[in-house]
Amino acid sequence: MSRVAKRPVDLPQGVTASIAQNTVKVKGAKGELSLVVADGVSVETQDKKLQVKFDSAGSRMSAGAARAHLANMVTGVSKGYERKLELVGVGFRASVQGKTLNLMLGFSHAVNFPIPDGISMECPSQTEIIIKGIDRQKIGQVCAKIRAIRPPEPYKGKGVRYSGEQITLKEGKKK
Repeated sequence: MSRVAKRPVDLPQGVTASIAQNTVKVKGAKGELSLVVADGVSVETQDKKLQVKFDSAGSRMSAGAARAHLANMVTGVSKGYERKLELVGVGFRASVQGKTLNLMLGFSHAVNFPIPDGISMECPSQTEIIIKGIDRQKIGQVCAKIRAIRPPEPYKGKGVRYSGEQITLKEGKKK
């Protein structure tokens, strides 16, 4: 049996899960998320715990993935997720105006990034962006899209990077 799928997912206080056919809905204080599980995988509720089961060896991988997604959903609706981005470069700055993130990244024009539903952004300083939400996958995707606008370059390290990310700099041309 899958080692990941063996462990049950604990439902903290204030989080409820409902199972209908092959869809699991998790509801908490911060919102509601749903997951469609693959064929051959089932989810059962047992005294404030979700247990993932599978019926064949082929669905073992799907069971482990389903359990990991359910654990992320439970954490998201109870605590939420947060990711930080840093802007490194002279004149690079960010600001949030309504449902748009305005980025000045050294291009001849400002880049306006629309903030998707279910995601909130704030800029405590001009070079920091904090992205918050309940869906871990969606937050990661939004961060990757923002980083792809101006990824860190290998010679000076200028660009958009994750907080704490180490950029390996290349040595410049020698005379």
